[in-house]
Amino acid sequence: MRRRRFITNTSGNAIIELALTLPLLLVVVMGVFDFGLMFQRYEVVTNAAREGARIGVLPGYTSDDAIARATQYLASGGVTTCSTCITAPIADTTFGVPPKTVQQITVTVDYVHNYVLVGPILNLFGGSLGSVTLRGVSTMRREGT
Repeated sequence: MRRRRFITNTSGNAIIELALTLPLLLVVVMGVFDFGLMFQRYEVVTNAAREGARIGVLPGYTSDDAIARATQYLASGGVTTCSTCITAPIADTTFGVPPKTVQQITVTVDYVHNYVLVGPILNLFGGSLGSVTLRGVSTMRREGT
């Protein structure tokens, strides 16, 4: 009789279920936070490439001006430029029939994003989610040259 009452007692089930599911729930929530932060930085990187190309196509501006504008946009977006590589070559491109040659600028912004929360936790368990390279590329044709 005493044994049966002990088996049917469920007073500690809720705390055990919480202890088992809370770590998984926290990892999922931190993953959502990390993904949101990465996506925000990806948007800043792609917009910086677009802004750099927009400046680079204007008459009187050079590749250095395009790089400076992209760097300025990254800084205003909260993305540190210490791990950023920006290139903006101006090249001649031929297209069409009859062939026409125009100058175009391609601004490429590379940024290495380190995961803040989930990466270090997964590295403790042998995972490899530490960082990802975000790349923004924008090509525009130069006008008035």
